[in-house]
Amino acid sequence: MEQTLTGEFLRVVEQAAIACARSIGHGDRKHSDHLAVEAMRVAMETIQMDGTIVIGEGERDEAPMLYVGEKVGMGMGFPSVDIAVDPLEGTNLCATGAANAIAVLAASEKGGLLHAPDLYMNKLVVGPAAKGMVHLDAEVGDNLNAIAKSLHRKVQDITVVVMDRPRHDKLIADIRHAGARIELIGDGDLSAAIAAAVSGTGVHAVMGIGGAPEGVLSAAALKCLNGEIQGRLMVDTNTASREKAESMGVDFDRIYMTNDLAPGEHIIFAAAGVTNGNLLKGVRFFGDGVRTSSLILNYSPRRVRFVETVHVEAGDHIAIRF
Repeated sequence: MEQTLTGEFLRVVEQAAIACARSIGHGDRKHSDHLAVEAMRVAMETIQMDGTIVIGEGERDEAPMLYVGEKVGMGMGFPSVDIAVDPLEGTNLCATGAANAIAVLAASEKGGLLHAPDLYMNKLVVGPAAKGMVHLDAEVGDNLNAIAKSLHRKVQDITVVVMDRPRHDKLIADIRHAGARIELIGDGDLSAAIAAAVSGTGVHAVMGIGGAPEGVLSAAALKCLNGEIQGRLMVDTNTASREKAESMGVDFDRIYMTNDLAPGEHIIFAAAGVTNGNLLKGVRFFGDGVRTSSLILNYSPRRVRFVETVHVEAGDHIAIRF
């Protein structure tokens, strides 16, 4: 599956990133998301796969395209693939022109990605060095000391990404008390999770509550990068939502590890930058074309590729710009 589909999924996220990048800074996050969804759906139509969206834009009645359960690709006769998408992770970031908006897709063999309900998840993300050395239920200071030790650094040299939300007031206070640095973000914890597993990004951990679907996408990337995510699904106050989640087999007491969220052995993860960020450059437009920066990850065999692509739109020649 990897050899056949890796290049195709690169094309999918590139097209989604280019489409929504034309709306950067326009202030309309719904329109930006719509552009990314539409471009991603169209790009997937010609792929030789029998794909099923397992994490997408929502239920069928809420999302006209890329809804959970939607069939994508050329259909029967081709490999069966489960697909998780976030066509524009960081809709507000794109709408305001802020950093770290990305277009994302993860894929695996059937059953290789957890069908996570649209609930919140308490998450802890670390890179390869701290894998197996932290625990979601441990004290914040203990986890930060473990991360620092794994990296041969002082806690004061560790940077933790946290979503800037009132629900994280105590977490932020605990991190500050431990002495670590904090990068508060308004959106986009998936991008931060990937950055935590890539050396040189300046991100060493992600802590706090975010979306469960993003947790599954993060797990797919972290499995390829040999990082780690731990997450516990949060109980929704809506009784119907809880009953639906439990009917899907959700255990609200369980800590879901990387392999629980992304158990597949044939995982492909693709992301393309929309706006500039810690990990990827954003889409750049110039006279004769467009330049994109993307990340392609494979689990079996494990490969990490950063891809710069120049898309020629017009003219007989093009000047490559760095």
